[in-house]
Amino acid sequence: MSEAKFLPPKQNALLTRLIQSIFYLVMYFVYQIKLEVSDRDIALLKEIDNQRVVYLPNHSNLDDGLVMFLLSARLGQLLHYIVAYEAFSGFVGWLMQAVGAYSIRRGMGDRLSIVHTLKILQQPKCKLVVFPEGGCSYQNDTVMPFRTGGIELAFKAIAKLSKKQSTIPDLYFVPVSIKYCYLGNWDRQIAQSLGELETALSIQPTSDDLYSRLRGVSAKVLTNLETEYHITLQIESDWNQRIANLKQHLLNYCEERLKIAPATQLPNRERVYKIQSILADAIKSNSSPELDYQHLKLTTVRLLNFDAIYDGYVADEPTNERFFATLDRLEREVFQIDRPKPKGLRRVRVKIDSPIAAREYWQHYQADSTQAIANLTQRIQQKVQANLNSSRH
Repeated sequence: MSEAKFLPPKQNALLTRLIQSIFYLVMYFVYQIKLEVSDRDIALLKEIDNQRVVYLPNHSNLDDGLVMFLLSARLGQLLHYIVAYEAFSGFVGWLMQAVGAYSIRRGMGDRLSIVHTLKILQQPKCKLVVFPEGGCSYQNDTVMPFRTGGIELAFKAIAKLSKKQSTIPDLYFVPVSIKYCYLGNWDRQIAQSLGELETALSIQPTSDDLYSRLRGVSAKVLTNLETEYHITLQIESDWNQRIANLKQHLLNYCEERLKIAPATQLPNRERVYKIQSILADAIKSNSSPELDYQHLKLTTVRLLNFDAIYDGYVADEPTNERFFATLDRLEREVFQIDRPKPKGLRRVRVKIDSPIAAREYWQHYQADSTQAIANLTQRIQQKVQANLNSSRH
């Protein structure tokens, strides 16, 4: 497998400060996002301003990185960000590197990115943003299982530093919860979005009820995908069974065509990242010209788009946010777009939990590194989810 070029951070402090100074306006007028973070939470972060810090936020959509940059402006900090390799493109990619972002290829052991991360984590006062879900969940208020990689690298950096000094260096992990809120009544906008989807899918709604219409659009999308991939329905299968069957079929479809041994021990998302990495190499080298590269690529996008979805997500709590999160998924599929347009002004609530000192887990790490990292990862995931649960309108 070829090794893609690593894209390092090329942080320009002056340019970053300049962008930070106007970024509130950019977020408000371009992305229709307004940041809400308490003075108490800002004070928590100011207390560790002179320490090494790893920020660990949930990742519900593609705007989360912008929100973390907006938070950096509020803090007056220069951060580094680990970002998927494919996000770096053209001027936007150049700008991302200029404000401190660098690349990682998911689905493979990206040695250069790992080495650079270890280097950053050993720097005094470093501030690093890692999204431990590994990708977007596309769900506003629930998290996917956190991956251990960022925390593991932080402990490896501490181990390297501890060999050079007599005391264990300070490093803090900060659980960050990001939750978007649409304020007011958005029934008209929901109805408009549903209408656009219904028109594209040639659906004539039989009810004015918004949830019934949402299910009608979802049913059509699910049936279209099953037809496209020649999936035979099992008798009396419910929607969750059909969704699970669809995802498994799409994984098998990609792995069989790329001749990848199924890694059934891995979460579906990890399997998709591996598929995408191998597919990118195949496209670059044109090693398998008989394959429909674009359809395989589209299939991986679909797998990630619908990875965390389940029937009942909106019915369980029919909020504006859950409606719009589901509509965004459907728009990505029906209109083949990466970033659906903002539906209106959102308030993004950022909740900071108490920083966790790495030294608190150091002895446990020395005795059983795997278990210590797993325990800490689980603790941080639970804190992020708890703060999402407690954030109300």
